[in-house]
Amino acid sequence: MSDPRVIVALDLPDADGALALARRLTPELCRLKVGKELFTAAGPAVVERLARSGFAVFLDLKFHDIPSTVAQACKSAAGLGVWMLDVHALGGREMLAAAREALGSAPERPRLIAVTILTSLGAEELREVGIDDAPGRAASRLAELAQASGVDGVVCSALEASALRRQCGPDFLLVTPGIRSGSGDRNIRLDDQRRVATARAALDGGASYVVIGRPITRSADPLAALRSIHEEIARGAE
Repeated sequence: MSDPRVIVALDLPDADGALALARRLTPELCRLKVGKELFTAAGPAVVERLARSGFAVFLDLKFHDIPSTVAQACKSAAGLGVWMLDVHALGGREMLAAAREALGSAPERPRLIAVTILTSLGAEELREVGIDDAPGRAASRLAELAQASGVDGVVCSALEASALRRQCGPDFLLVTPGIRSGSGDRNIRLDDQRRVATARAALDGGASYVVIGRPITRSADPLAALRSIHEEIARGAE
């Protein structure tokens, strides 16, 4: 599988655990996400080791700062050999454009995506931070801004993927976290995610990639869980 659409979230507290889990997976079936917890604990070295082992790595640090600082951070991330990295769309047009420009124009450059509305936030939480709008409408406006700023795609809820696919066209990347297993495993909980869906539903709705953590990483057999999700996706494509 040359372009696996499943990104496994290595939301683990140390490099040893993350690397051990990666060895139980395969680059042919998934890409890997390194987020704040693992990066803070293990630093750039773990990203480089995962990339050297053949995995495409999504560096999920959600940069959000003044344009020059974000641009330099993106340059540093690109030097680690990552496949994709993200920034916050709420950083604004100038920050988004600076981040994209920092990555250059080479075909092998990392893809840049912008976080719209976190999947942990509902309408009530948005109102508390001054966004008096439904999550879907807020995500739509931020996706429009990101696309106009030259960004390759956005992180969005699977519930917004269909509308954003129609809005942004076929080539704009939509990366959807908050993905649960379709197997009905009640032992895996996503308590901090409010707007969730299955991988099949997300991809059917227009997502480019789905980010899946606990249904795989907390499984007794992560590779079997990953294969099960691929089977679920394949059934949806029939």
